[in-house]
Amino acid sequence: MTARVEQIPLFVLTGFLGSGKTTLLARTLRHPGFARTAVIINEMGEIGLDHELVQTSSESLIELETGCLCCAVRGDLAVTLCDLLNRRDSGSVMPFERIVIETSGIADPAPILQLLMTDEGLRRRLNLAGVTTTVDATTALATLEREPQAPRQIAVADRLVITKTDLAGGLGEPLTRALRRISPSADLLIASHGDLDPNRLFVVAPWEPARVASALAAWLPEPASAVAEATSADHAGVTSLSLRLAEPLHAATLTLLVEALAEHCGEDLLRLKGIVRLVEVPDRLAVIHGVQHVFHPVELLDLDGRPGENPQSRLVLIGRRLDRGWIEALIQAIEAEVSEAGANSDPGGAR
Repeated sequence: MTARVEQIPLFVLTGFLGSGKTTLLARTLRHPGFARTAVIINEMGEIGLDHELVQTSSESLIELETGCLCCAVRGDLAVTLCDLLNRRDSGSVMPFERIVIETSGIADPAPILQLLMTDEGLRRRLNLAGVTTTVDATTALATLEREPQAPRQIAVADRLVITKTDLAGGLGEPLTRALRRISPSADLLIASHGDLDPNRLFVVAPWEPARVASALAAWLPEPASAVAEATSADHAGVTSLSLRLAEPLHAATLTLLVEALAEHCGEDLLRLKGIVRLVEVPDRLAVIHGVQHVFHPVELLDLDGRPGENPQSRLVLIGRRLDRGWIEALIQAIEAEVSEAGANSDPGGAR
């Protein structure tokens, strides 16, 4: 029997230039509970933690006085991650408990997420625990209109950390609406004077039924009686589209749907998250998520302990040029074709 490999949680920290990523990260690393953290700076500039540096082990690996490790990517991110894991396994660096990748302020985080979804070796060792995006309350609205990467950084976020609210006089309603339009399901956190409880910032939250139900409720309000209901909004060229399906889908439908979205939407599909009821396994939910044309393998969530509940499928798509009518029609057409094929292959007909 193959021994289970320990998975290390990995977090991606992104946000536009000047939004406070490095300040937030430096303060987080000072907390005793986060001493065993490895930080990867995914850019070719200076490491923004110089005031904390005490020893350089190599050109790219730095030990911080907090007990954390920090390294800069000088080439391929996959090579950097593998090297870091190999050093941990060999005992040449301290056994860090988590990895944080801080992206450049003008970077699109999608390629990083795609790497973590598709590299088998990294997926076996690392658990992508979430994407955190910092948002400058004083400049965010203007930045969203001017910089194409800014809405992409927000669209892929699981958590949005609003910084500089003390300078902006609080979190205004226009910014809240803009963020919710781009990323309707992300947790919204406020960093007070650049500080935030790290246990809220880098939290490893398993897909438990109660938490999933709560997250779904935030994604979409209760619909009227309908086969499918959707809401959408547009801001800075990015549309968020939420769908709820009353009936379960066949597993083949879900596979074909993901393939069709990847092929036809490509880079315009910034992120897709969903929890889908399947005909074949009524006591479980299929959890899917993807970035652009790359999708993580489907995970199944047990619904034990929730008797009498009949959760509906929900999908959240965030991107550009998303056509709600086309997506709804695509789902219906694929499901009809799969159902018909199943009935024709069953000598007794559909049951």
